[in-house]
Amino acid sequence: MIRQAMTVALLLSSLAVPGTAFARDQIRIVGSSTVYPFSTRVAEEFGRITKFKTPIIESTGTGGGFKLFCAGAGMDTPDLSNASRAIKKSEIETCAKAGVDAITEVKIGYDGIVLANSREAPQMNITLEQLYRALAKDLPDGKGGFQPNPNQKWSDVDPSLPDKRIEVLGPPPTSGTRDAFAELAMEGGCKKIGAIEELEKSEPDKFKAVCQGIREDGAYIEAGENDVLIVRKLEANSNAFGIFGYSFLEQNQDKIQGSKINGIADTYENISSGEYPISRSLFIYVKKAHVGVIPGLQEFLVEFTSDKASGPEGYLSDKGLIALPDAEREKYQKVAKEFPDNVSM
Repeated sequence: MIRQAMTVALLLSSLAVPGTAFARDQIRIVGSSTVYPFSTRVAEEFGRITKFKTPIIESTGTGGGFKLFCAGAGMDTPDLSNASRAIKKSEIETCAKAGVDAITEVKIGYDGIVLANSREAPQMNITLEQLYRALAKDLPDGKGGFQPNPNQKWSDVDPSLPDKRIEVLGPPPTSGTRDAFAELAMEGGCKKIGAIEELEKSEPDKFKAVCQGIREDGAYIEAGENDVLIVRKLEANSNAFGIFGYSFLEQNQDKIQGSKINGIADTYENISSGEYPISRSLFIYVKKAHVGVIPGLQEFLVEFTSDKASGPEGYLSDKGLIALPDAEREKYQKVAKEFPDNVSM
């Protein structure tokens, strides 16, 4: 508590300038490209209905956002970090070393990760195991070891899949979508293969490397943090697939379609129920030392978590946000008002 009080005092002194209440009177947000459209929509509404200025938001990717967020406390550092995965222990430690030792986690909703392609092409129906065999860097060689992925076409994975070259555009390692896809989709499919399953107990580090490793031979193409660019490339190439959040599929239904995963369609209902296999939580992380210092910070989070924004009928549902169940939504509405230290240091 003493350290936190000192951090707040230093922050206040760094913000104060003669003749003004604050040197910075706009909320600064960084992080996930998936959460970016939701934050932008709330920021627009917030600027319109309150006395505060519209927050400044940068789409840096989840990992890039945490680097900026954890650089320290002060007017030259972000107040909030959007994230399409939970903060990692290593990131919490980086924050603590820089004096960011009080962080509040606010869950805002759910999202599904989709494998999409052009509406001009047939819809894909694929299992998690088939998806893993298509995109894994290495696969079992049948002799107790591993070999570079030999599958060049989807039909090499399974004759029921298209007789077309595997070409998938997806996010880079700095993206929370990439992290979630590796954990939920790749590892989920990997566990279906008996030859790999035993590694989880005997060699957990090797298991993670094998199960989450994505091929680097051109079949998977890192397309940056710009999901809009992926959508455009899918329009131009009907043989290609793209990996991104459900919200981008929702906003581009006239151009692209999602694949069925394990026979389950990527619909709002299937994602919210957890039936869709590649669904995840979305978060905002708050630098607690900035609350009460940066004008409008608490009010912004209250607006974001309100029923009229992130509820089932809220304006963020039009952007593709999957609402939290009532009890969980009420929990985080309370968090946004009280800002407890709910991230373990």
